[in-house]
Amino acid sequence: MGLLVGNILRHAARVTPHAPAATLDDDEMTFAALDAASNRAARALRELGVRHRDRVAWWGETSLSVLPVFGALAKLGAVFAPVNGRLSAHEAQPIFACARPSLLVTDSERAASISGSDLPAVTTDDLVTVEGDDTDVDEPALGERDPHVIFFTSGSTGTPKGVVLSHRVNCLRSFPSLGAQRDGGTVCMFPLFHMAGWSLALGAWQARRPIHLVQVPDAETLLRVAARRHASRIYAIPAVWARILEHGVDAYDLTALHEADTGTSATPPELVEQIRRTLPDTAIRIYYGSTEAGPGTVLGPADLERKPGSVGLPQPGVELRLSGEGEVCLRGELLMDGYFDNPEATAAALDDEGWYHSGDLGVLDAEGYLSIT
Repeated sequence: MGLLVGNILRHAARVTPHAPAATLDDDEMTFAALDAASNRAARALRELGVRHRDRVAWWGETSLSVLPVFGALAKLGAVFAPVNGRLSAHEAQPIFACARPSLLVTDSERAASISGSDLPAVTTDDLVTVEGDDTDVDEPALGERDPHVIFFTSGSTGTPKGVVLSHRVNCLRSFPSLGAQRDGGTVCMFPLFHMAGWSLALGAWQARRPIHLVQVPDAETLLRVAARRHASRIYAIPAVWARILEHGVDAYDLTALHEADTGTSATPPELVEQIRRTLPDTAIRIYYGSTEAGPGTVLGPADLERKPGSVGLPQPGVELRLSGEGEVCLRGELLMDGYFDNPEATAAALDDEGWYHSGDLGVLDAEGYLSIT
């Protein structure tokens, strides 16, 4: 079948058609509904002229309606380029200019704000409410190393840089643990213009489990959704975990919660200990990575006490070394292809031997465990 994102949706719809794929507030979408809507949206996009390797920008807030658009573009082999929906049209313009999409997908409010521009636009409703043939859509020319998404980040200058990830990389980054037995799904704190939101969704979908989306990632909302949906996992950055713990968990039924993961930024050992005391029945993992490198290292539950402050060992398939200056460098199958249309930035981040230079300083202990300094 190949490591294609469209195959994740096809497989889940075939194996667990009636299982929930995603929830948001009171709304829910099954895997069968997601796959069928993706096929209808793919046909609608083809009628609009979208083809293999075309770039399509999406500019909007987190919603279930964007999920079939994501699936449709993956099946067409077109490149999905999400843009922060909280940006104004003026603020988003440099990203549109960088991506040079053939089409913009957004909601009616945002579409109105760019009326008169040269960029063709269509709303998500135009794509996901369309009736018609929902049989599978396939692009024979699509290969697993073709670009799948462009995630935009900003450097110190504020100039947008588009991180290009292939189908293969996104499938590998989100490959689930084969030993996981819980099916309550993952509560996602990240908006869907963010790489982590889609990585968590793809990880849940590869395991045929739901992703539970939120509009506002405050402590009360995350805990309420976890309790209502009997979620198995929450991944939250340390700052959000601190707010969750300050808010308190006693009013919520979290008996289904078995994974309380964190990382992305510095994770104080004191915070990890507080999570463990508050949620003693959960396994805690600490991840280190980036949009460019993916989840480069992980510190598992067995090492939390003996390796305080560490971000763990390299993930399978990832090589790790420190430069002469102590910079963390990563190499392997999870790396980006480069920055879109920016060879200078790509050359600065990825050297000739394939090492990604993170810009972070680190220390390796005698067992090869990494700590970020």
